[in-house]
Amino acid sequence: MHRSALILAILACLAVRSHAVSWTVTSQPARLLNGAPVLFQVKPPIKLSSLTGTLLGHEFAFTYNTATKTWFALAGVSIETAPGKYSLELSGENLSSKAPVKFTRSCLVTAAPYPQIKVSLSVEKKFTEPNPQQEAEIAEAKKVKDDYLNRVTPDREWNGNFTPPVDAETSDVFGSRRIFNGVAQSPHYGLDYRVHTGTPVAAMNQGTVLLARFLYYEGNFVVIDHGQGLLTLYLHLSELKVKEGDYVKRGQEIGLSGASGRATGPHLDVRVRWQKTYLDPARLVQLALPQ
Repeated sequence: MHRSALILAILACLAVRSHAVSWTVTSQPARLLNGAPVLFQVKPPIKLSSLTGTLLGHEFAFTYNTATKTWFALAGVSIETAPGKYSLELSGENLSSKAPVKFTRSCLVTAAPYPQIKVSLSVEKKFTEPNPQQEAEIAEAKKVKDDYLNRVTPDREWNGNFTPPVDAETSDVFGSRRIFNGVAQSPHYGLDYRVHTGTPVAAMNQGTVLLARFLYYEGNFVVIDHGQGLLTLYLHLSELKVKEGDYVKRGQEIGLSGASGRATGPHLDVRVRWQKTYLDPARLVQLALPQ
């Protein structure tokens, strides 16, 4: 290689390194937890026209915040993710040159301290040993959930913080293991609130009602699509106050709590789902999110 070409190569390498160092990537929480949502905020060294991220096989789009001049995105880590280091890959487009821009940052995932509580419960036999007709109802409900819950709408609808759907104490937490009629179940993917039948249930953030119907296990069931694969689910309602396709605001009443479906008594089971992954609702409401 000629001396001039070597100098140019060295300068280009230094420029790339300098360019990479000037990226600022922060997360909330600072340490990623399995089963928890995470807010990423990125300040690139140049102006971008778009930015996407990839983590643990999930791709998500960032939104630009003009007030802070940062890009932000809400993502999540499944409860099945083993502790360790994983790569957050960022891809954008230079606003002026339209050239692709890439940056990779290592993220540490640690195990969240979910309590291993085994709760002995008894439910109706139709939920543990369904007859052929009930099995058909279960299969039909599964088709509905496989269709609706795996949809990803491209635009973000949530705005600002997520808020609790009711003002009440919790009776069971995300990640706990339950026992129905002596049979151990998978981890609880929801957050249960101790409320009486008929308690008003509010939307945790703004979005579009994706589902509002009765399903075998969930009972009267409302799902709100907050965009980009983020859903909030409200189970075992005694009454629905919205219909599919309705746009709702944060705090708007969407139903009344109850004990419909597979429930051992009146309560509200709330779940958060992001791109086929269930996340801890309690940790979502703790995040300080941009508007």
